Formats: sequence, C-alpha cells, structure tokens
Amino acid sequence: MAFVNLEVSGGVGTIRLDRPPMNALDVSVQDRLRELAVEAGARDDVRSVILYGGEKVFAAGADIKEMREMDHAAMVVRSRALQESFTAVARIPKPVVAAVTGYALGGGCELALCADHRIAGDNAKFGQPEILLGLIPGAGGTQRLARLIGPSRAKDLIFTGRQVRADEALRIGLVDRVVPAAEVYEQAHAWAAKLAQGPALALRAAKESVDTGLETDLESGLAVERTWFAGLFATEDRERGMRSFVEDGPGKAKFL
Repeated sequence: MAFVNLEVSGGVGTIRLDRPPMNALDVSVQDRLRELAVEAGARDDVRSVILYGGEKVFAAGADIKEMREMDHAAMVVRSRALQESFTAVARIPKPVVAAVTGYALGGGCELALCADHRIAGDNAKFGQPEILLGLIPGAGGTQRLARLIGPSRAKDLIFTGRQVRADEALRIGLVDRVVPAAEVYEQAHAWAAKLAQGPALALRAAKESVDTGLETDLESGLAVERTWFAGLFATEDRERGMRSFVEDGPGKAKFL
C-alpha cells in the first residue's frame, strides 16, 4: 500500500500523505516522498504542488517505534536518506504550498518547512519535539526553521520542544496564512492554481534565485539572479508577457 500519492488536476499536483491515523513518516514514507517530489518536478503537467496530509492531521512526525530499533550505525546511513527525501521536496522547481491541518510535529513540521508557502488551519499545531526524546531535528529543522523565523525563535522551539498553535505560528512567521480548518485545502489549491497559470520558467528562476541566495553571500546570489534574469529574455513567456503588457496593459498575459 502506498502511503503517499501524487494526484494531478489542472496543472496542480497534490502530494498527499495517507498513513492513518497520524501520517507517521517512516522509512517507506520518506522514500516515497523523494520519488514523488522528483516526479512532480519532472512532469510537464504539474506546474505547482500542494503538500497535504488530509483533513485531520498533516504529519505527527517520525515513526518512533521504527527509529527506536535503529542503532548509531544504522542512523548514520539512514540520516542522509532522510535529509535527501526532504531536500527533494524543497528542490521541486515549481511553487509548493503546504496545506496544514492538525499536527505538524517533528518531521511533519520539517516537511512543511520545505514548502515555499504555508497555509495553516486554525486547528494546526507546529513543533520540533525531538529534544524530548534526547535528540535534535534531523530532517532539516535546525537549518530551515532558523532561516525562516530566525535563530533565536528557532532555538526556543528546538530547545523546549513546545508546540505552537496556529496564531503564534503566524505571528512568528512560521506560516503565511491561517484559515478555518475546513478551508485549508481549498485555499492552498487556489494559491497553487493561480501560479499554475504563470510563466513556468520564470517561476523556477525566481525560486532558485531566492533559495540559492539564502545559502550563499550577496555577491554570489546577485550573480545567480543576473544569469537567470538575462536568460529569461530568450523565452517565449518573456515575449508573450511583454507584448501583452504593451498591447493590453499589465497583468493580462496568458502563459499557457
């Protein structure tokens, strides 16, 4: 049985976690996430992506029973595969939104951090509780969380393992929008569907420029931006967008 699936409609691909009751992220789920992230990135009929765990829970973290059976040698090997699975999601070269309901804890929080945009239900709870197990986040939490909300706030969550409700998550910048839980997927789909109509290569260029710039110095980041900016002048979408602007006014270009 596949606990993660990719459903595509109207240019929007939904990567859906479906491992009741809590969408625990065991090894099989991690590996499947990586496979589907690569597939979503490669498919021409997928122009934007939603990460979704269903109406009740996003993902409550790793499968602790499975992890408990691993010794140091096993985790030295597995930890790289774990990070690579989440990195594959973060590197999908298309806009990605996390639609979060219920718990997004541990690996679930780290998965949401891999998205470009996060829409949370008013029932959502986020956290990195690994410290309560005598561990630290191992799927990017110490790195992506600090980059998103700043090192001091990230350390507070990581050091204490406390859970953050949706309103606080919005206040500290962990999520971008809070909506009624019943509207989470609808709102995420609207965001993704709008961007699915946009210029695919320019969106890819924008995402790579921002992400690469965050990982390097300003001068190197500007070089990446400059290269992409000039390169987009060779695309049909650039020609279509500028022609539409001149002939019809701003915001009316059709890129599909």
